[in-house]
Amino acid sequence: MKVLVVGGAGYIGSHTVYELLRANHEVVVLDNLSTGHRSFVPSQVKFYEGDITKKEDIEKVFKNEKIDAVMHFAAKIVVPESVGKPLDYYYNNVEGVRVLLECVVEHGIKRFVFSSTAAVYGDAKGVCHEDDVLAPINPYGETKLAVEKMIKWTANAYDLSYVVFRYFNVAGADKTLEIGYKNNKATHLIPIANEAALGIRDQLNIYGNDYDTEDGTCIRDYVHVTDLAQAHVLGVEYLEKGGASKTMNLGSNKGFSVLEVVKTLEKITPVKYAYAPRRDGDPALLVASNDQAKKVLGWEPKLTLEDMIKSDLAYHKK
Repeated sequence: MKVLVVGGAGYIGSHTVYELLRANHEVVVLDNLSTGHRSFVPSQVKFYEGDITKKEDIEKVFKNEKIDAVMHFAAKIVVPESVGKPLDYYYNNVEGVRVLLECVVEHGIKRFVFSSTAAVYGDAKGVCHEDDVLAPINPYGETKLAVEKMIKWTANAYDLSYVVFRYFNVAGADKTLEIGYKNNKATHLIPIANEAALGIRDQLNIYGNDYDTEDGTCIRDYVHVTDLAQAHVLGVEYLEKGGASKTMNLGSNKGFSVLEVVKTLEKITPVKYAYAPRRDGDPALLVASNDQAKKVLGWEPKLTLEDMIKSDLAYHKK
């Protein structure tokens, strides 16, 4: 199968490119390099620099390549930024996918895999399931939900099959350490904790230790980026075999507490941390059920919390 990975020079997109190649698929990448890295695209992969909001950029790819399936990873994803710049997020995340889908339909491509987010569940508390109420609380989540709906209606009208994946936090690096999380404005716990361990930050702050959990700290969902990428490969192969359109969570089913992450890191290297007051709106438990992905794709995470921390740490050291 020849797969176009839109956003394939970014963090999750590039790891999916690696896994597609390992599964013996042919890959083409389209990326505007606004947050991606040209060096993340393997030399054997055809690369097009372009923007999904510009139809001519997408058309160039489809005219030159016989694409069998499209994967989308080209979203803006920073929640606070989305609150301050909602129009930027609607333009890139919604209009960009509308233009992409228009080209997909016009060129008769029948398989589409979309990287969504568990942010569509909004102010959820506990374990999120695919049929839960969807009520995003920021423009980022709203744009992803808008696209999920647009994909569904487009699929109904044009005989398109799709898989939508929703997930929370992603961490870790590829086993080759050629690619990983490369961002000097980390917002997720594992890279922040590793930065504290490496002395890039003075310390790690743990916000609240009096939650109704076993150790008093919040529990969140983390999945290794390689596990996540492999799920996307399984998703596109499921569509190739004639699978019906599906929306699935990619999660750990149980999550990890903040202190559990810190204690796992401390087995590898010392880290300075301190407790700080709770942040407004932080629920005690927030994880994604993976029952559907397990049932439909036979997928569940294979790599551990320690694997996530070790590989991210090794990538940053490198």
